[in-house]
Amino acid sequence: MEDLAPGRREQNKQRTRRALEDAAARLFAEQGFAATTVRDIATAAGVGERTFFRYFPSKEDLVFQQVRDLVPGLMQGVRERPPGESPLAALRGAMLDWLDETGAPPTILVAGPQKGLGPRHEEAHALIGDLEDAVTGAFLDRLEAAGADRNDRAVLLRAAVQARAGVAVVRGMMLVLPGGDACKAHMPAVAPGPALSKAEIRQLLHDAFASLDP
Repeated sequence: MEDLAPGRREQNKQRTRRALEDAAARLFAEQGFAATTVRDIATAAGVGERTFFRYFPSKEDLVFQQVRDLVPGLMQGVRERPPGESPLAALRGAMLDWLDETGAPPTILVAGPQKGLGPRHEEAHALIGDLEDAVTGAFLDRLEAAGADRNDRAVLLRAAVQARAGVAVVRGMMLVLPGGDACKAHMPAVAPGPALSKAEIRQLLHDAFASLDP
């Protein structure tokens, strides 16, 4: 029994973390990112604020950490997609596979904040750059596996441009999500409402990638 205790503790930690992430996603959608407090998230998850801070230093860190945790598995998924797919099709397929495997989208895909990060804006910008670089690397791996020279300027350009287009798809999605902060200079923010279901997220992903077609 004692040998199982560490495993049970880890399972409990994972359940608590997932409860906090799920609560945050729901509240960000219903109330908006800026209006949601750490206390709101903790209460909705059935824990105290002190428990929240054992997992995340802030609500911003909850979102940032989910992105960091998502990247390695997602990039591996891109590399393992069928070889005949284009880089962007592989990214879309890997994201859909990830949704199917986990059963729920990460907070960043449910109501990810575009603004309202205050002094964390630069950190968010850097994280987007890291994601673009990671996707570029995965695309180069696919192109190299298909026989291209990853050091060729044209190959690198294709991977870099398409990687940034793929990341832009995700960022564009967040403009039309309930609770997301739209670019108010150009369009009104979508009113807070119920968080999207997995099926709705899947359809939104399809539609978002399809918007890249001529």
